[in-house]
Amino acid sequence: MKQPIDSLSETLKLLSDKTRLTILAMLKEKELCVCDIVAILETTQPNVSQHLKKLKVGGLVNETRRAQWIYYSLNIEDKPYLRAIVDELPSMKEELGKLRPDCCN
Repeated sequence: MKQPIDSLSETLKLLSDKTRLTILAMLKEKELCVCDIVAILETTQPNVSQHLKKLKVGGLVNETRRAQWIYYSLNIEDKPYLRAIVDELPSMKEELGKLRPDCCN
């Protein structure tokens, strides 16, 4: 089933931001908590949280609570057009490999 044009337009607007695209590229590799994303983007936690909120409201990410931490993952399985875009994003494996393993533990 195709999404209405308005909904598709809103989704594509979410992808027009470099920070949100970078977050999606990271989440393509693995589930992450906010502190991991903050460390890679070298920005503030409130800034990252605002971007994640927009992605969540837009239906592009899921959040899962584990104890006091919230982890984010991609939610694009039912959106093949988004999977195609995310698959074209550059790998963030090198940056993710530099994360401290004790960030959210």
